[in-house]
Amino acid sequence: MAGAVLRGDEDLLTGRWGAIVMLAGVLSGCGNGGSLETFGGPTMGSTYSIKYVRHAGLPAPNAVQAQVEKILAEVDQQLSTYRSDSDIERFNDLPANRCQKMPAPILKLIRVGEQLSEQSEGAYDLTVEPLLNLWGFGPQAREEKVPTAQALADVRQRVGYQHLRIDRDQLCKDAAVEVDFNSIAAGYAVDTIAAKLEAMGIHDYLAEATGELKASGKKLDGSPWKIALEEPRDDQQVAQKIIAVDGYGLSTSGDYRNYFQQDGRRYSHTFDARTGAPVSHTLASVTVINPSALMADGLSTLLLILGPERGWDYAEKHDIGAFFVIRADTGFVTRANQAFERLSAGKTE
Repeated sequence: MAGAVLRGDEDLLTGRWGAIVMLAGVLSGCGNGGSLETFGGPTMGSTYSIKYVRHAGLPAPNAVQAQVEKILAEVDQQLSTYRSDSDIERFNDLPANRCQKMPAPILKLIRVGEQLSEQSEGAYDLTVEPLLNLWGFGPQAREEKVPTAQALADVRQRVGYQHLRIDRDQLCKDAAVEVDFNSIAAGYAVDTIAAKLEAMGIHDYLAEATGELKASGKKLDGSPWKIALEEPRDDQQVAQKIIAVDGYGLSTSGDYRNYFQQDGRRYSHTFDARTGAPVSHTLASVTVINPSALMADGLSTLLLILGPERGWDYAEKHDIGAFFVIRADTGFVTRANQAFERLSAGKTE
């Protein structure tokens, strides 16, 4: 994670994939008479940040932060694959043909994952954790390397969303599958935080966790929250497109920072569950804008898996606002569909 880069009276923060940055005025005491409050901290192996305009009668930052961190702690307890006592890791440790009572948020996310799996014909799948570990990207990974054909065949027996089912308040499995919510957990957390802020009377805010974000209302000076989409480069941050966001979640998935190379070939951490292998197309990153940060999170991963042609067609068919960054011989080519321009209010710089 790169450090903050100051730009005049604005600050620039990297997102989870280094592809989304948030530009929010940091001056207070101007415009509508309120103040801009900011706080953040560590979460989910990364960071979170909250900015909101505080008007008379709204809660102080310490009270808001306490509520936000309570949400993040609950998300971690329920969804983390990096702690053995989380709800989902206790389920992952179960053998085949077992069930476990689960909190409502986990069952909700399982249903979202099933929807995305069915719509992508199985390319997107929440049960890819054994594959991530095998290839060296998961929480139990040993080393980054191309597995043997036999090892891959063995692990693929433990992958497949169809092996999961919900029985009332229980999650059940008929194979020894393991669930990984990393493609939607942060988006879910952001939506939950946004709902809490709204319930506390805060309607002008930018909430971000591990790079997934949602913005609502206006900044202190009455201008919209601005989000910069960064060119996917390892060496520096380059703002490629700046959009105004109000009432939408935004998520970018990319394959250009978490990968390894072997025998001259590049292997990313983005997997097509149908093949059990990392994707190998030219799509470097996808940004999705959606009223739900959860759906933006999941859909950006889904489109990245599908690739530059099938992903684009999928976004067009389902009216998904998407911004594609595609590798080309001369560098990167960008492509934004009409839904993306419409949902970002066409306000670009």
